[in-house]
Parts: sequence; structure tokens; C-alpha cells
Amino acid sequence: MSEAADNNALRPEGFRRVADVLAGQQHPHAPLWLEVSARTAQEAADALGVSLGQIAKSVVFRRKSDEAAVLVITSGDKRVDEKKLVPHTGPLGRADADYVKSRTGFSIGGVSPIGHASADGSKPLLYIDQELFRFDQVWAAAGHPNGVFKLSPQELERLTGAPVIDVVQL
Repeated sequence: MSEAADNNALRPEGFRRVADVLAGQQHPHAPLWLEVSARTAQEAADALGVSLGQIAKSVVFRRKSDEAAVLVITSGDKRVDEKKLVPHTGPLGRADADYVKSRTGFSIGGVSPIGHASADGSKPLLYIDQELFRFDQVWAAAGHPNGVFKLSPQELERLTGAPVIDVVQL
């Protein structure tokens, strides 16, 4: 077993789940464990020495019609405009920490775009905001506030199968 695999075995379950998905998809970049927490996009950008926009932040909403989780991956320097998202999803509500954990398997600050494990087996509806495509490389959460992984926006689209749409505030 490699040193990285040994270290991953000691990491939290969400981080290991994301690492397994990345390995299974033959993604070239294993998740990185940061020595500092990166619960916010700004904390992640500071820890990695990258621009705020290069952080692929996860924003979770609750679809009112059926309680489904809606996960939007957008640039850390942008805010999701719910009005632009509603035509794709229907009316939305806020998602609190318990809802996010039960519907994605991750705690707020570590919600990954991959490796979801909901309490009921459902998967969130995923959308990628087109603003991420301003960058060659972005960083996404890897299932824990201390975990991140590097990828291109195109790799994010391939790994998730999510549609790319415009959902940020101007």
C-alpha cells in the first residue's frame, strides 16, 4: 500500500469516498488534505494560493416540490441567482446543515460535487455554472472541510455529468 493510500485510510469517511470515486474514474489528481480548514471559498483560495474564482464552491438548495437536493457548483467569487436556477428546478428553499448532510452525505464546508451518499439513496440534482470555465484549473471540496481536489471545468463536467448553465448574479 502506498503512503498516500495509508494516509487516506486515516481520513474521514467523506474524504475517502471522494478519493475512491476519483481513483475509480482514473482522475489524475488525488484529493489533497489541507492542514487548515477550508470551510469557505476564501479560506480554500488562501490555503491553496489561488484566486477566489478558482474555488468550485458547492451551494445546496432544497426543491420545494419534492424536497430533492439541488447542488450548484460555481466559482467562489460568484453568487448563485436563484431566479436563474428556478426554470431548471422549480421553486427552491434554503437548505440547513442537517438537510445538506442527510441529502449529500457531506457537511457544509466539505460538500463535494462527487461521491454523494444520502440517507435515502437519492442523488442531488447537479448543475455547473458556466463561470467556472473562465479557468483552466479549479479546486473542489473533497468531502471534508480540509479536503480538496484539482480538476479542469471540463473534467468536472465529465465526472458529474451535470449540465452547464448560467446561474450567477450579474
